[in-house]
Amino acid sequence: MQLRSALLAATVLATPFAASAQPVTGLYIGAGVGVNITQQQSVNGAAFGTGTLIDNFTTINGNIKGSTGFAGVLSVGWGFGNGLRAEIEGNFRDNSSGGFQNSIATNFGVGGGVKEQKFGGMVNVLYDFNGLTPWFVPYVGAGAGYVGINEDWHTFAPGVLGDASTAGGVRASGKSTEGSFAYQAIAGAAFPLPSIAYGLAATFEYRFFGTSGNRNYSGTAVASSATGELTAAPATFRVGSSYNHSILVGLRYNFLPPPPAPPPAAVPAQAPARSYLVFFDWDKYNLTDRARQIIREAADNSTKVQYTRIEVNGYTDTSGTPKYNLGLSIRRANAVKAELIKDGVPANAITAQGFGDTNLLVPTGPGVREPQNRRVEIIIR
Repeated sequence: MQLRSALLAATVLATPFAASAQPVTGLYIGAGVGVNITQQQSVNGAAFGTGTLIDNFTTINGNIKGSTGFAGVLSVGWGFGNGLRAEIEGNFRDNSSGGFQNSIATNFGVGGGVKEQKFGGMVNVLYDFNGLTPWFVPYVGAGAGYVGINEDWHTFAPGVLGDASTAGGVRASGKSTEGSFAYQAIAGAAFPLPSIAYGLAATFEYRFFGTSGNRNYSGTAVASSATGELTAAPATFRVGSSYNHSILVGLRYNFLPPPPAPPPAAVPAQAPARSYLVFFDWDKYNLTDRARQIIREAADNSTKVQYTRIEVNGYTDTSGTPKYNLGLSIRRANAVKAELIKDGVPANAITAQGFGDTNLLVPTGPGVREPQNRRVEIIIR
């Protein structure tokens, strides 16, 4: 019983998603925000110029500490309907590192920090694994592009300046932007949201984002000692490749036409009528053109249904005597029977009889000429 309930619940939950987890086709837009985690970046030769007080600091090799910050992407793309997608993406990442680690000497440290912002564009190619599950569509992708990386840095190096008897330090700062080739790998999943809008999906994804080559940033270095300060030559700050891990949540909207409305329920073919009325003029049993048309219709429809017999019952109004009316009703019934036989109905399938002025269609008193009562009823049984 519990297994049956679980299967039923899964079916109910899956139904609205299964109907909407269609391959991305045509134009779509997307957006995502989340966290960006940077790895440690190498600092290859932070040169603070040369001078009496800063000779020991012409080169500092070390690392910028990793940090956690913000990431956001916007994209517009095209789905080819077979799982393959191509898109153009704009991205932004913002991280602030707490400082530097260096490798000059055991009694020497480099402090300060770096605020780093990346912004640029990528071209991505992705593939959706449609049909694996009705609840979500996993996908993978890769991209390449170009980004600008803005470094706003400030650092200080307390320690030995010039000779062992002089205490002081070096302070350097700078802010500039350098460009770099960038690449990324993408893995994610899209969760259709048909109850909100057809073509809308929530996305959850991981991106590895990297840049290549060194970047050189310029700034100013100031050296200080126990006896005063000395402004040194311009400083440079050379940073190696950047490696980022981004976790994003977002929305994607595919401009799909709404699903076609379900076809209207088939209207069952109307069963042929099984009862027909043929009317007569007063005191007549000859057939009018309209009467022959109705009899022909009855004869044609008798071939479309299974029947055991065809009854032809004649009636009159109350304007004559009962005896006369009985005979007139029989003549009317026989006239209709003859016409049915003429139209192809076997004679042995027809039973004709008259009922006179009984079974009135419109109740009247005696002696009333009522057209509705001057009739023959054909019944297919």
